[in-house]
Amino acid sequence: MPWVPELFTAPALQHLMDKRRLEELVAVSYFDGFLAAEPDALVESFAGEPLLHDPVRGRVKGVPAFKAFVAWMRDWLVRRNVSVEDVNHVVLGRGGFEEVVLHLDGGTGRVALPFATVTDRRADGRIDELRIYHSNRPLTGRHATRPPLLQPDPDLRAADAVAEHQRALAAGDLDATVAAFEPGGYAREPDDPAVHRGRDGLRDLYRRMFSYGGGIAQQHCKIVGDERTCALEYNVVRWGRAQLLPQAGVAVYVQGDSGKLAAVRVYDDVEPPLRQTSP
Repeated sequence: MPWVPELFTAPALQHLMDKRRLEELVAVSYFDGFLAAEPDALVESFAGEPLLHDPVRGRVKGVPAFKAFVAWMRDWLVRRNVSVEDVNHVVLGRGGFEEVVLHLDGGTGRVALPFATVTDRRADGRIDELRIYHSNRPLTGRHATRPPLLQPDPDLRAADAVAEHQRALAAGDLDATVAAFEPGGYAREPDDPAVHRGRDGLRDLYRRMFSYGGGIAQQHCKIVGDERTCALEYNVVRWGRAQLLPQAGVAVYVQGDSGKLAAVRVYDDVEPPLRQTSP
């Protein structure tokens, strides 16, 4: 939820509060901002010149480029008859993230697209940088390689449950990966809003993911969130036996009351490698 509410006109803000059934807004959600048709409010939500990274349009920097992006995005939302299903959002003093599922018109019917935004903020709430994550496969039928948006941070430390899952994922350890979840926990892939829940569902998912010769290794770049829910931005560098050019992504981790994982939702566009079998 990146946009600063105070920058919108009173009628637009009242419309958004009525829509959300809220008495006040801490921040305006990503897509609500585009549909409000007030591009100046979006521009002024940035601390400096606008800077946004989009999986389709790439790096968008500067006022003219950003206003063109806003016009394109609003047209796309209307033309594709997009409806927005809220999943989760976290707004903190110096950052935050938002998760939704977009439902839109595709070539053969309605398409569901998991979609995440991560925001770096100043202390006054204005945006330094906005990073968007989603898979292109639901839109085009194929993956699109995405270069890194952030550099690895070797000093980054995640919560125990997240670190445990990441170690098991990199090692391709099926039992440890599943054991990182609560009994009713679930994982969701980037290109499908359906979830894989419980021991059997998780085991089937990760068995398939590890069937390319091993686990999935990531360079960890940044964590945004609180003690219970966080977004881990990363670069995927290996899947099974295949070494990959680093590719950007983010995973949202939700811890349950037990301290283990209640949910993992992934947003990237990494294509599985060709299956490799032993001689």
